[in-house]
Amino acid sequence: MRDLGVGFRHLLEGQRWMARHGRQYGFGLLPGLITLVLYAAALIALALWGEDAVTWATPFADHWSSPWQGLFRGFLTAVLFALGLLLAVLTFTALTLLVGQPFYENLSEQVDADVSPDGTAPRSQLPLWRELWISARDSLRVLVRAALWGVLLFALGFLPLVGQTVVPVIGFFVTGFFLTEELAAVALQRRGVELRARLALLRSRKTLVWGFGAPLGLAFLVPFVAVFLMPGAVAGATLLTRELLGEERADDCESDVARTASQSRTAPQ
Repeated sequence: MRDLGVGFRHLLEGQRWMARHGRQYGFGLLPGLITLVLYAAALIALALWGEDAVTWATPFADHWSSPWQGLFRGFLTAVLFALGLLLAVLTFTALTLLVGQPFYENLSEQVDADVSPDGTAPRSQLPLWRELWISARDSLRVLVRAALWGVLLFALGFLPLVGQTVVPVIGFFVTGFFLTEELAAVALQRRGVELRARLALLRSRKTLVWGFGAPLGLAFLVPFVAVFLMPGAVAGATLLTRELLGEERADDCESDVARTASQSRTAPQ
């Protein structure tokens, strides 16, 4: 359970880091704003024509008596919109990171250098086009995995009681995991960690990942919040990456020095 708190602490630390670096924060808003407009249009279209799509997909219910037809199709329309919202949360990060790849790469490097004991940060030796290709390819692979989970949760949503209680909770944890993967991929890809190794690394400390990603996923459900939290989320995911890889931080070293000095002063002469 301790890892849940540690993950949440990294999320808050990332937001605080961005609050101290206003110039980078301003540039970081632009990719999120572009992506938000695209997703808002898609969700509005789903809200307007989702019922028509459900009616078209369920011709067997055309002759059902009232109120069962309306209840059945209304439930499916609500579930369809919820699934669309879930996929929007899962893919918003991937698309925003792709749109703002150069900025977020630089941002992650600055965070690494800022907290590193020697003031340096790992750097990718790949050209930008290669990084963009790898990022897009890996994001698509993660999206396929997330979509499979979405379909499974969609099907489980039909189960009485469980579908309205347990399944949404599982959905938030699934969202948190994949959301964290996309954000941490910026720092991990810069270190040359491939997708399969990234997923294995995240699974090795799932509670840490959930502590970071689940609250962020909940926050991303609030309109416009994702845009403003995105730069800080990248910064926090960089700190989370250092935690996962066991890399030292400057403040940890300072704490060790202070602790040693304190012990030296209190030791009997």
